[in-house]
Amino acid sequence: MKNIFYGRVEVEMATAVLQFQKKGMTQEILHNLKYKGQKDISSFFGKWLGAELAEITAYQSIDLVLPVPLHKQKLKQRGYNQVSGFGKEIAAALNVPFREDILLKISKTNSQVFKQRLTRFEAEAIFTVQKPEAVTNKHILLVDDIVTTGATLENCALQLLQNTNAKLSLATIAIA
Repeated sequence: MKNIFYGRVEVEMATAVLQFQKKGMTQEILHNLKYKGQKDISSFFGKWLGAELAEITAYQSIDLVLPVPLHKQKLKQRGYNQVSGFGKEIAAALNVPFREDILLKISKTNSQVFKQRLTRFEAEAIFTVQKPEAVTNKHILLVDDIVTTGATLENCALQLLQNTNAKLSLATIAIA
């Protein structure tokens, strides 16, 4: 997964639990998580990956876990951020804070699912760091449900790393 970001943004470590294949089991799992209200799926994978990461020395330097945020309208519509349970469980396993109040989505965007690969990168800064002091000189683990082109995680990363002297690692439920 780290190779996706090579030359785009500096990433310390990157990992995913599942490999995504269209019309496969992983697609069904993520669909149930995002659109069928089965938010316990998020926690299940967070516990699984959290237990693994807690055993890896390189991940013991993580200071806090942040989820890729949803826009407030999408959050209201869905009722939950599908990544929160995943991040909370990983943070608990690493014994670090999980914070949903630092990285915010400031522009509403349509789902990336139907966008062409190149148009995913055309978005301006749609995320902002609400509390830069909370990430300054920290090693952040940014979590999301799936990485395809890396556009969303890259956009978040660029905001988090801007003038903060932070280090960034990534974890997702799936990689396409």
